[in-house]
Amino acid sequence: MAVIDLRSDTVTRPTPAMRVAMAAAEVGDDVFGDDPTVNALQDHVAALLGKQAALFMPSGTQSNLCALMAHCGRGDEYLVSQHAHTYKYEAGGAAVLGSIQPQPIAHQADGSLAVADIAAAIKPDDAHFARSRLLALENTFGGQVMAMDWQRAATSLARERGLATHLDGARLFNAAVAQAQATGGTAVGEARAIADLYDSVSVCFSKGLGAPVGSALVGSADLIARARRHRKMLGGGLRQAGVLAAAARHALDHHVERLAEDHANARRLAAGLAELPGIAVPALPHTNIVFVDLAPDRDAAAFVAAAQAAGLLFTGLYRLRLVTHLDVSADQVEQALAILRRIA
Repeated sequence: MAVIDLRSDTVTRPTPAMRVAMAAAEVGDDVFGDDPTVNALQDHVAALLGKQAALFMPSGTQSNLCALMAHCGRGDEYLVSQHAHTYKYEAGGAAVLGSIQPQPIAHQADGSLAVADIAAAIKPDDAHFARSRLLALENTFGGQVMAMDWQRAATSLARERGLATHLDGARLFNAAVAQAQATGGTAVGEARAIADLYDSVSVCFSKGLGAPVGSALVGSADLIARARRHRKMLGGGLRQAGVLAAAARHALDHHVERLAEDHANARRLAAGLAELPGIAVPALPHTNIVFVDLAPDRDAAAFVAAAQAAGLLFTGLYRLRLVTHLDVSADQVEQALAILRRIA
């Protein structure tokens, strides 16, 4: 039985063309700084997002943690949404490994943080308090694209109050593609416009872009130099990593614009789900992630298990979550809906 895997866009496999690029990659020892394919990727992504430097990382979690540790010292704090990935889903690394206190802030219905709540959370310069050093935001959030006006307002406030800003842009290019469709711009131009608002940005290659491994942190040369030291400390020193960097570069060159297909498939999936009894789709997705709420009398675990038995995979940790990606076609979305109709 063929399986349709909607658990996450992290499950994608390298395309044949990507595998060719990986096999042909020139490599060196990246800890010594002499892997030419890694260096070329770092230069490319830094230029793409308008920053001085970039650092290739094994994972988005490490990229975010290195950013937080580069911005903050022991006893500092960062302001963050209470449901942000850096706070809720990265094993408490900032606190455990960086001695950085998180200051979680309740998010609004659209995933944003009220600017007034951000302002109220910034601590005065007083020995009783941790030092507020950083505002960490996320785009996309729950599959929704964060409004540029809100990002400008939030990051402007942070700068006025002396805080640095970091963006967890795990799906930055999903946000950029969706934004480009709305503005008539280009995906790369929109990605650059978003990155311009932040001192540092983490961008993932192994989600919608379809590379097997890797993220990059971009920022100033000084910040990336500090992040490189933290990467080594955290066990992220890479050797012949050019084979992975080649996959990431191929993804940037060939898989950005096609994210629009994933977004269209997610919208079709959401529309079909909304027609089923006992199922509610709270918001149509901006990008490639669909969240679903079941009626109170429906057993979510049983629903997920029934779908799995029929060859359809998705997650139900706190609500149902279905993610479209490079390895899911429009036809497979229709097949998924047929399965869901049977078990709903």
